[in-house]
Amino acid sequence: MSMEATSDPVRQEAFAGLIAHFINQGHPVQYAQSMATSVIFQTDLDLRNAQLSRLLNWLKQEHQEIYASSLVIVEKTREEFEHRVQEG
Repeated sequence: MSMEATSDPVRQEAFAGLIAHFINQGHPVQYAQSMATSVIFQTDLDLRNAQLSRLLNWLKQEHQEIYASSLVIVEKTREEFEHRVQEG
């Protein structure tokens, strides 16, 4: 987990609780830790997607004059990210 995540007591508690849950289901500790990290990462990703979607919808409704530009920025960010991933 990131430094931000490991310094947040709520995240630490959630992480520990998920690990305990997976261990109680019979998973080895190493796998339980990886599974808990994956669940928290996916949840964070879902939250970021929801935030971006809500912001774009708000811009579309309240600031139509900059909505198209915001879509261009979002698309450019996606393209740059994909390029970095492909480059390694």
